[in-house]
Amino acid sequence: MASQSVILVGNDKGGTISVLHVVDDELRLLAETEVGGGCSTFAVDPQRSFVYVAVKEPEPAVMTLRLDRDTGELIETSRRDVADPLAYLALSGDALLGASYHGGWGASWHVAEGELSQVVSRLEYRNLHAAVPDPQGKNAYFASLGEDLIAQCSIGADAQLIELSPPTITCPPTSGPRHIVVSDDGHSAYLMTEFTGEVIRFDRADDGTLTQAESLPAHDKTAGLGRSEYGRDPRGEHLIWGADLAFVEGGSWLVTSERTASTITALPLNSDGHLMEGAVTTPTEEQPRGLTVSPDGSRVVVVGELSGSASLYRMDEGALVQLDRLETGRGPNWVRFM
Repeated sequence: MASQSVILVGNDKGGTISVLHVVDDELRLLAETEVGGGCSTFAVDPQRSFVYVAVKEPEPAVMTLRLDRDTGELIETSRRDVADPLAYLALSGDALLGASYHGGWGASWHVAEGELSQVVSRLEYRNLHAAVPDPQGKNAYFASLGEDLIAQCSIGADAQLIELSPPTITCPPTSGPRHIVVSDDGHSAYLMTEFTGEVIRFDRADDGTLTQAESLPAHDKTAGLGRSEYGRDPRGEHLIWGADLAFVEGGSWLVTSERTASTITALPLNSDGHLMEGAVTTPTEEQPRGLTVSPDGSRVVVVGELSGSASLYRMDEGALVQLDRLETGRGPNWVRFM
């Protein structure tokens, strides 16, 4: 990892984005910018220093901010109102993808010089929780927690979404599909489920279509967590509450977060990207909704919605070794390197 890296943390309850520096494995607060309540997701464009952040207040919108890397200041350059709050944003070239959990829709916008067009394409499934492109920018995947499926599309000209055949892939009933990542080689996609706390691997064909392969638990199996379902209180009832996932160490591990027991679980992958036994679980920030991995894959940052802090880790045979910890704000739930 470079001696100095920039990390952005979205503090949902505080309505701010904290900009941190990592200097010699220490977290340092560079600046904090008010953006609006419910800043629960954002996508970054490191080359142009743009940040696209979804806010709920005063009205649901996607704001475009430009980052000053020297001062950490975020300056608003444009804003696009949306019908409902967004749970996920991801950038792929000149296409911005979004998913609205409460609105039950996914969408794409064309981006030019930081400005969003009107909605280019829209699809509707209950409780959409993620909108994720593949690394090559050819396909987009939308996870529907409410309908236990993944919608699969190609990304066409000007951010148009084109349904693949079939347009959806079914997930295990009541598993609660949540977040997705796609391997750099494009051969596999991995899904984190909210209610069963497992990672499901999918084989990915040349046309982008997915076929379900193996799965493994990705939560602390010693914590006595029960299986959850929509409408339950996972923390109050001690139920599984899976959240996020990311690749670490060049794709040799997947790290996942579970919020009820406040743990990170690392799953090893073989040379073909298949899930292997040997998961390692580490306690972390309280209610760890969001996590991110440094561009070189060597460091992990986890934020806790209830702790109000971020922790910086390195991997040691799957275990997370804490290097530093810093308070960021109220309700941090989204974090990205930039």
